[in-house]
Amino acid sequence: MNFILIAVIVLGGIALISAVILYVCSKKFAVHEDPRIGQVSAILPGANCGGCGYPGCSGMASALVKGADAGSIDGLFCPVGGSDVMGQVADLLGMAVANTEPKVAVVRCNGTCELRPRIAVYDGLKTCTAVNSCGAGETGCGYGCLGCGDCVNACAFGAITMNQETGLPEVDEEKCTSCGACVKACPRNIIELRKKGIKNRRVYVRCVNKDKGAIAMKTCKAACIGCGKCEKECKFDAIKIENNLSYIDPEKCRLCRKCVEACPTHAIVAVNFPAPKVRTETSGQNVESVASSEKVNPSVESKQKEIKE
Repeated sequence: MNFILIAVIVLGGIALISAVILYVCSKKFAVHEDPRIGQVSAILPGANCGGCGYPGCSGMASALVKGADAGSIDGLFCPVGGSDVMGQVADLLGMAVANTEPKVAVVRCNGTCELRPRIAVYDGLKTCTAVNSCGAGETGCGYGCLGCGDCVNACAFGAITMNQETGLPEVDEEKCTSCGACVKACPRNIIELRKKGIKNRRVYVRCVNKDKGAIAMKTCKAACIGCGKCEKECKFDAIKIENNLSYIDPEKCRLCRKCVEACPTHAIVAVNFPAPKVRTETSGQNVESVASSEKVNPSVESKQKEIKE
């Protein structure tokens, strides 16, 4: 009986001492969390995509609260939630948020199956990262899309799909949140986040091939050859040629589309612009009638001269 009592007393004493130690440690090493972090996290969409530059929405919430304490949250933006969510966060923190123009992912490769023929067959792990590590892939272009869909798998919003006919990824502007996950997933850096532009209209070079013109054209008929015609045509200094490749600065571009007409390989594309007006048959007939009347007038004048003579 004494042994049982002693064991109970000893165990009770150990439990009491451990409880005291744990209590002291919890008070001494306690980490205080600002309640606003939880409130901001509740407003954020919870996608945890990393598009804001932080590992998740909780990291973004902490950064926003710290920024508010420092006096500004400029430069912090949630691409998924957009301006509406950032406005709610700003109201909660009592801050002003700068208006950020929305962006969208664009695929800077126009090397379709027709324009960029296959010269080899890859037999291995079907990921862009794996194919890229093996070389140029199934085509002769070492810069273009590999077509394995790493960007599709990386997109958590279903905004990217592979076009089976062209072999290229396509971005749904309505679903794209510009989180940047596809940009990070592409081993060849052909996906870029660009401003949506006025009325969602954009002009950009759909090529990243840095080979010289003759070599680039052998691998892809739609490649940029770095001829510089677009640069000469642009009146706003928005186009630069570097490493045999043309690039259009979205900040300077005025969407005049003169560079699109000047490009001999059609590597520059204009998105969401209205289709050019096609002359109707009626207008064509009118033009022909006017032209015919113009041709008749000289003969009438000659006849009148003959009569006078």
